[in-house]
Amino acid sequence: MSMIEHPGRPQLRDLWLALPVGLLVLGTLPVTGRWGSEGGSGTGGPGPDGPEHTADGSGGPWTWDAGEGPDLTAYLLAVLAVAAVALRRWPLLAIGLSTGASTLHLALGNPYGPILVTVAITAFSLARRVALPRSGVAAGLGILVLLAHGPVSVTPLDGLLEALPLSAWVVVPWCIGLARRQVLETRSRRREAAQRSAMDAERLRLASEVHDVVGHGLAAIQMQADIALHVAERRPAQAREALEVISRASAEALAELRTTLAVVSPQATSAETHAPTPGLDRLEDLCTRMRDAGVDVELEISGARRAVPSVVGVAVYRIVQESLTNVVKHAAEPRAQVRVAYLDGAVELSVVSPAEPGEEVREGFGIAGIRRRAADVGGTAEVETDGSRFRVQAVLPA
Repeated sequence: MSMIEHPGRPQLRDLWLALPVGLLVLGTLPVTGRWGSEGGSGTGGPGPDGPEHTADGSGGPWTWDAGEGPDLTAYLLAVLAVAAVALRRWPLLAIGLSTGASTLHLALGNPYGPILVTVAITAFSLARRVALPRSGVAAGLGILVLLAHGPVSVTPLDGLLEALPLSAWVVVPWCIGLARRQVLETRSRRREAAQRSAMDAERLRLASEVHDVVGHGLAAIQMQADIALHVAERRPAQAREALEVISRASAEALAELRTTLAVVSPQATSAETHAPTPGLDRLEDLCTRMRDAGVDVELEISGARRAVPSVVGVAVYRIVQESLTNVVKHAAEPRAQVRVAYLDGAVELSVVSPAEPGEEVREGFGIAGIRRRAADVGGTAEVETDGSRFRVQAVLPA
C-alpha cells in the first residue's frame, strides 16, 4: 500500500508547525549578523561575495561581523522558506522552495542559521510522503541547490568539509523520514493482512454455516423425494407423508438459512439478527427432523446438564447435524447413534452409523468443517471408520 498522502489544503497542524519555525527564523535574523573573516574585509557569507579561501589560509576562519543587520530581501527569503513548512503536504514543492530560498539567503551573505531548519523539515516530509526513487532524486537535487552558493574550494578535502555539514541538513532528516515511512508501510501491510485474514475467516465460517444448513435440508429432501417417487402409485398416502416432510424440511432449512445470512445483511430486522442460535437444547428437535426424514436416530445425553458457552453449543449442534447429513448421503443404512456426555470441563459427543465394507473416510468440505468447528472452540474431532462403522467423535471444552 502506498503511503503517499494526497495533497489538499494545508492542515491546521502544518500551520501550527510553521508558526514556531517562523518565529525562530525571523526572530533570530536581527541578531545573527553576517559572516566575516579574520583578516578579510568581506561581510558576505560563504558564497560568491563572501571571503575566499586561499591555499595558505589567508582568508582566515569565518567570524561574526556585527555590521549591518539583514535587509528586506533576507526577510522575504526567510518568509518563503517558512512558507515551505506550511506547504509540506506538497513535498516536492516544499523542498524546492525551502532549499531555493535558503540558498539565495546564504548566497546574499547571510549566515548559516535557523533558516536551514525549514530544509530539514521539508526533507523529512519528502521522504515520508514520496516513494523512492523520486524522493531520493528530489533530495539529491536539493543538496546540489544548497551547495551551489558555496565558495570554490582549493582542495577536495576542503570541499568535502564544507559540503558535509550543509548536506546533513537534507540527508539526516530525509533518512529519518524514510525510516518512518517504512515503519508505517509495515504497519499498514500487517493491518491489511489481519483484515484479510479476518474476512477470510468470516467467509469460511459463513460458507460452513450455509453448507451445513443447505446440505442438511437438501439431504433430507432428497431422501423423502426418492421415497415419494418410489411409492407414489402404490401407496399414495405414504407419498403424501413424504411430501409433507419435504415441505417442513425445506421451510425449516430456509428459515435457518435466513437467520444465518441475516447476520451479514444490513437490511436484516432485529428479530432476524437476534433469532435463537442452534445449541445443545435443540439437539432433540434436530434428531426428530431426521427421524421424520427417515433416519433411525437414537439420541442419548448423559451427565449433569449445564449451561455451556454459546459457541460450544453451536459447534456441538453443527457437528451432529453434519454427521447426520453424512448418514443420509453415505451410510449403508439410514441409522445413527448420537451420544452427548457432559464431562468435567468438557462436552463429549459421538455419532456412529453403519459403513459400507471397505469404505474409507473421504476428506470433503463437511469433514473439514467438523474438524474446524472443534478447533475453533479449542476442542478436537476425530472422523474414522473400522470397516463396519463410521464414527465421528469430538471433545469440546465447556
